[in-house]
Amino acid sequence: MANVFIIGATGGVGRRLGRLLVQSGHRVIGLYRKPEQAADLTEDGMSPVEGDMIEMTPDQLADAARGADVIVFTAGAAGSGLDRTTAIDGDGPAKAIEAAGHLGITRLYLVSAFPEAGRQRERKSGFEHYMAEKKRADVAVAASDLDWVILRPGTLTDEEGRDTVTMGPAIMYGAIARETVARALHALIEQPSVRREIIELTDGPTPIKEAVAALRQG
Repeated sequence: MANVFIIGATGGVGRRLGRLLVQSGHRVIGLYRKPEQAADLTEDGMSPVEGDMIEMTPDQLADAARGADVIVFTAGAAGSGLDRTTAIDGDGPAKAIEAAGHLGITRLYLVSAFPEAGRQRERKSGFEHYMAEKKRADVAVAASDLDWVILRPGTLTDEEGRDTVTMGPAIMYGAIARETVARALHALIEQPSVRREIIELTDGPTPIKEAVAALRQG
């Protein structure tokens, strides 16, 4: 059983992941920002802890994560402005790395962005800034001495989740449901031998467990 601290536990991927982890017997601590979100996390079986990722110091983040042995970072500014993108998507993972160091946590999972994300659509202002901040976070995580996994899903949708994917270090771009991303993350967390990997992820034909096993063997 793992003790998992989810940064972004109230988001589309984070909340789904929390439910899956709880259902399979793991303990989950979920970070939330708005007071009304605590009840939702409790209802899902998570232990809610209040904190604003932008305002929190690494020490405060470590206090929130106390008792965890895995950190999942799936928070994002979601187009709420350049400054918030910098503070959450760019600076946030570095705070998580430092918090992990304070607690002796060695495992970190970062939900990042597929390099081609959104480039086939009309792009909103700030898109290149968003991608640059995601890249900056990836570099910080990959340079750390943690057992990290960087997951880069394609375009996120709210379609029904699947148990099959395409997963690998370099794959063709595509879409994927948030529920499917959560299932893939769940499988990766339960297979700690997959570490120090950058993994691209889209919908596809391979059962998730088989895809994760192939990474482990590779």
